[in-house]
Amino acid sequence: MEQITKKRVIGVDISLEETTLAVVDVRGNILDKRSLSTEDYPEINNFAATLSDKIMELVEANGGYEAIRSVGISAPSGNFMTGCIENSGNMPWKGVIPLAVMLRDRIGLAVALTNNAHVIALGESAFGCAHGMRDFIILSMGTGLGSCVFADGRVNLGHEGFAGEVGHTMLYHNGRQCGCGNKGCLEAYVAAKGIVLTAKEVMAESSKPSLMRSAEKLSPKIISHFCNEGDELAIEVFRRTGYYLGLGLANYASVFDPEAFIFTGGIPKAGKWLLDPALETFNSHVFHNIENKVQFLVSELDDRERDVLGASVLAWDVKEYSLFK
Repeated sequence: MEQITKKRVIGVDISLEETTLAVVDVRGNILDKRSLSTEDYPEINNFAATLSDKIMELVEANGGYEAIRSVGISAPSGNFMTGCIENSGNMPWKGVIPLAVMLRDRIGLAVALTNNAHVIALGESAFGCAHGMRDFIILSMGTGLGSCVFADGRVNLGHEGFAGEVGHTMLYHNGRQCGCGNKGCLEAYVAAKGIVLTAKEVMAESSKPSLMRSAEKLSPKIISHFCNEGDELAIEVFRRTGYYLGLGLANYASVFDPEAFIFTGGIPKAGKWLLDPALETFNSHVFHNIENKVQFLVSELDDRERDVLGASVLAWDVKEYSLFK
């Protein structure tokens, strides 16, 4: 019997608000794309059933089982080694969710699952500003602070699959409460909720006027906009956030010696207001032999496109499996 070489995979990116899935060929071309609202499925079995249906629609519309090899999935708190979403602090599904197996049993194809930062690292390495780098660190800054270490040309997952959780390294003893349950984590200072809390602290410490005081709802995006308007207190918010970030990353880099940190997500779009103080603090605290040698880069790829492409890279790596051979 002639062996058929399958030349397409499906990449899936699960975020808090939306899930995007796409058929990707061997050259990284997106051939077809669909989406669904993650928020509409607070119950995991309903989400898995709907996602399976969407995947099957893509399979049938793009050559069937003879063309589609496997599925790669990016999910918050995903563990590549187990194929599970494990104790996500932000997703509505609690506990350990064996999503890869749930989907494989429904669709009859191999499924690999990992966390967002791992997939971003794969996407940036294959298609983005990390192309050609062998040692770099991804930072995904938004609702949380995700991270992935790419060392010696491959992702470093660690023993249990949780390597690279810089967001949950301690910045201050007995500091701010973090969503993981610990106190003083870096994420509690540089992710979205932490930045808003810093803004409230800055306003409480000063009687200076600020556009932040009249904002209906504060967010990192709005605060960075106020920075562009010359708001002194807003600029101070990101100066402090940059300090916290630079301090945390100096410890990280002193251990891993990366060529670059690559920033993704919404928060790094604050640009110089965040990254200038972060880089200054970083170089003041990092091991002196790598001072001024680590680049701070902001991803130039569209987040959604990069993440489904990164998930497709993951799909090519999983051992092929099919109920329909």
